[in-house]
Amino acid sequence: MRLTRRDFIKTSATAALAASPLARALAQNEGKLILGSGEHRYECIHDWIKPPTGMIFGDTHGVAQDSQGRIYIAHTVNGASKSNDTICVYSEKGEFIKSWGPQFKGGAHGLDIRREGLDEFIYHCDVAHCKVTKTRLDGTVEWVLDTPKESGKYNNGERFIPTNVAFSPNGDFYVADGYGSNWIHQYDSHANYLRTFGGSGNSPGKVQQPHGLWVDNRGREPLLAVADRANRRIQYFSLDGKHVSFSKDGMRLPCHFSIRDGVMLVPDLESVITLLDPQNKPIAQLGDGAPSGLRDHPRKDFIPGKFIHPHDAMFLRNGDILVGEWVPIGRVTLLRKVRK
Repeated sequence: MRLTRRDFIKTSATAALAASPLARALAQNEGKLILGSGEHRYECIHDWIKPPTGMIFGDTHGVAQDSQGRIYIAHTVNGASKSNDTICVYSEKGEFIKSWGPQFKGGAHGLDIRREGLDEFIYHCDVAHCKVTKTRLDGTVEWVLDTPKESGKYNNGERFIPTNVAFSPNGDFYVADGYGSNWIHQYDSHANYLRTFGGSGNSPGKVQQPHGLWVDNRGREPLLAVADRANRRIQYFSLDGKHVSFSKDGMRLPCHFSIRDGVMLVPDLESVITLLDPQNKPIAQLGDGAPSGLRDHPRKDFIPGKFIHPHDAMFLRNGDILVGEWVPIGRVTLLRKVRK
């Protein structure tokens, strides 16, 4: 039988797919896409979280989970979306519950939850409106922080564009001016200003795009880990803002952190999820899609098992990993822990 050119191309493409590493991996795992190896193996489920009817995700910037297991997604809202809500709430099984927060449209970014007494609160960083807002879990606003003029760092019109928040064991919290003037601001539990440190540069104590923050309790004393993104490193500070050390192994463009059982999870904008041991040595790099160049592409061009731009990620309370990506049509991926 003579093959037409179209049949030849179709047959060749099918054969190539069957011979591809992805096809072999799927066959070996009964159709499941598995990332990682050894103790760090995860089933990759893209779009495990989906927007509700009438909503189109914008950049899926932030992920969080409350003590009841509910999952929160912060996104910027796609221009074609009928809903302007930026905060979507899901069950632990990924089922949509409700949405709110149209006031953060275009700027919903950092999303962190803290229990304070009997209640839990969300700290939102809004990069479009340049504010930090504290709300209850239902969206009720507690307070709003604007540019910290009391720091003395913004008297000449410098920009304040907060990206993420971290929490100290004593109740203080830290705000990263990651897209503005590269300062880190410390407040007490009542949002009273305490101090400012950091500032632009690459020498010890200086930062360039301090995108994410986390208080790392894995060592002898808690330290503030800063995703010093444009400097391609993690920088550690004491809780009163003094430089302690750098950590660079495996870092490309680190965005934020999450810690569970001694393992630090780092979503990296340069297309990978990196897991670090207690000494910050890489133990796994998951879904490495670099270089992707797919940020502005339609979903059909996305490559299964490959990340484009991980922006935030966290360990869920059951040990799975949830990843939100910086793509204008949004993508939220579940990495389900493979358990023996």
